[in-house]
Parts: sequence; C-alpha cells; structure tokens
Amino acid sequence: MKKINSKLWIALGVVAVAVVAWLLLAGGKKEEKVSFETAKVERTSIHTSITATGTIEPVTSVTVGTQVSGIVSHLYVDYNSVVKKGQVIAELDRTNLISELNTAKANLSSAQSSEAYEQANYNRFKTLHDKGLVSTNDYESALLSYRKAREQVNTARESVKKAQTNLGYATITSPIDGVVLSKSVEEGQTVAASFNTPELFTIAQDLTNMRVIADIDEADIGGVVEGQRVSFTVDAFPDDRFEGAVTQVRQQATTSSNVVTYEVVISAPNNDLKLKPGLTANVTIFTMEKDNVLAVPSKALRFHPSEALLQKGESISDCEGAHKLWTKEGSTFKAHKVETGTTNGVMTEITGGMAEGTEVLTDFSISSGDAAPGQEQAQNPFMPRPRNSRNGNNQQKK
Repeated sequence: MKKINSKLWIALGVVAVAVVAWLLLAGGKKEEKVSFETAKVERTSIHTSITATGTIEPVTSVTVGTQVSGIVSHLYVDYNSVVKKGQVIAELDRTNLISELNTAKANLSSAQSSEAYEQANYNRFKTLHDKGLVSTNDYESALLSYRKAREQVNTARESVKKAQTNLGYATITSPIDGVVLSKSVEEGQTVAASFNTPELFTIAQDLTNMRVIADIDEADIGGVVEGQRVSFTVDAFPDDRFEGAVTQVRQQATTSSNVVTYEVVISAPNNDLKLKPGLTANVTIFTMEKDNVLAVPSKALRFHPSEALLQKGESISDCEGAHKLWTKEGSTFKAHKVETGTTNGVMTEITGGMAEGTEVLTDFSISSGDAAPGQEQAQNPFMPRPRNSRNGNNQQKK
C-alpha cells in the first residue's frame, strides 16, 4: 500500500511540474508583430550593363620604317615630338646609295652606246639586204642584236630609277601629322632591311581622339551593338569617369585558355590628354537603358501574403494574373493585376495596372512584442533583403 502511495505522489508531482511550466511559458510569451516593407510605384531609370577590361590606344598610329639598309646618320625627333606630314625625321648615310646610283648611270650610258652601234649596224644591213647584197640570215642577226641592245637600255634605265628611289628612302619623313610615341633607333646604329622592314618610329595621329579595345566574353557579346553608351575608368585617374560609345563589334573570335572573347572598339574622347596609350580601362557597356519609366523593386512582384501573416480582422483579396502587386487598404491585403516591361533584376518596369505614387508591399518581417524598434526576430526567407535604406522602402507596422 505504501508503495502504491509513493508512485501516486510521484505522478502527481510530475503533473504539477508540467502545469507550472506551461503556466510560466504561457505567461511569458510575448505577442508577435508583423511589419511590412513598402515601396512606391515611381518613375526612374532602368538599365542593364556588362563589364570588361580593355586597352587604350590611338585611333590612328603608323609605324615608320626604312626600305633600305644603312647607318642612321641623323635623328631629328625624339619621344613626344610633334611632327607634320612630310617632315624629315631621320636620315641614313648615303655613301653606298650614291655609289649604286652612279653605277646604274654608268651602266645606262654603256647600254645606250651599245644601242647606238647596233642601230647603225642594223641600218647598214637593212640597206644591203634591200639591194640583195646580204643574206636574209645576216640581216635578221643584225636586227636581233639591235633589239637586245635596246632592251638593255630599258633595263639600265630602270636600274637608275631604282637607285634614285633608294637614295630617296635614305631621307625618312613623317607620313602623317601627329606625335612620336616611340623611337627604336639611335644615331650611328645600323639598320638592315634584307628580310623585313626595320621599325624606327611609331607616330600617333591625334591623341585627343583615342579608343578602347575591350575583350567581351562570348556570353555577353550578343547584347553589344554599335552606338551603345559606355563609361570606363583607368587606374591612373581613379576618381575620373570617362564616357564613350561602341563604334565597332569585331567578328573575329580570340580563344585563350578555352575562353572565347570578341574585340569591341569604343570611342574615347581625350581633350584633356589624360588618357595615355597602353592604359588599362575598366569598361561598363550599357546594353539597355530606359529613362523616366514607372517601376517598382522586382521583389514586390514576388511578394504574396499568406494566411499565417493575418492578424485579427485582416483578410486577403486576391485576383488572377501572371504579375500582381499588393497593397494594404485598411485591414485588407488587395492584389492588383499589372503589366510589366523591362527588368534588370532589381527594378521592373510597370506598363499598366498601377498608378504612379501607389505604395505597394515588398516584404515582411516578424518581431516579438518586446523587441526594440528595428530588432527583427524573424523575416521572410524567400524575399531578398534591401542593401541599405536608400531603396526608399518604408515600414508599416501592424
């Protein structure tokens, strides 16, 4: 009997502890509050863009070389020299070239003398042949010798022209107006033009008119077309932003480490001469831009109130439609069917169904009754968080 009473008291004790615990928990539970974030349907700009890197270079640059070999006798320009078209910028030693010209002239003179002799000999044979005093074979032999002598004169004359041209190449002039970007030789240096043309200078035509050659990934190139606005920065001037436009999308692909890219040419006005050839540009190409359009944060189109969020006396008024925005009118959550346009993922254009200035619900959060303002206990895990307070979202606490 005592054993039974002990078990009974233990059972009653367990029940009493459970009741006390329930009372404590029930008495300590705070009422939860639901807060809603809102945003206005307002006019703004929507754009999409892609980023890439490129190299700044002059629109027109010319490499100046020499077609003849020789020793550089004079240099008249240096780095950054401003030159005009036709201006003499360097000279090669002419000694050997003058000698070649004199040799060619001497050969021409000799050929002309031979031609005169063969012509006179031919005339004699022709007269005798017409009178029947020499054979046809002797006459044709004299005619052949005269023709060969005449061709030798033509060959010698061309040799003289070539020697004169080569002598002219010893004087190197600028092919364009511009600025000397690089100089590859010094006075006294020997240049050899046997197999390729030695490079002496690089001249840029106009440093106030530059361009950027950007490498665009194959996944992005489909959205790039001529005329699109471009902004870019360079590390040399991190606080400056330069503007340009797409002027050419080149069709040839470049593959490096299994990455396919395409070259895009971007204009880069350079009136203040800050941009220098060879600088790396961090490019942003705006592939889509719309200004002054009605738009809302894209997360507003993903918002949908559930029964679990309703407080006492609140209700939901839904409607059919692929795209909906929600407003809270009194104690009613009301859906509005809307038509959408362009989106960049963050903002979506509203083309119909909602008036400008309307506040729509974008997100919600749940907090306990004793939580300090701004200290949220729970939040919708399926809705994106705003980056900062500049998004213009207002909180409407219930």
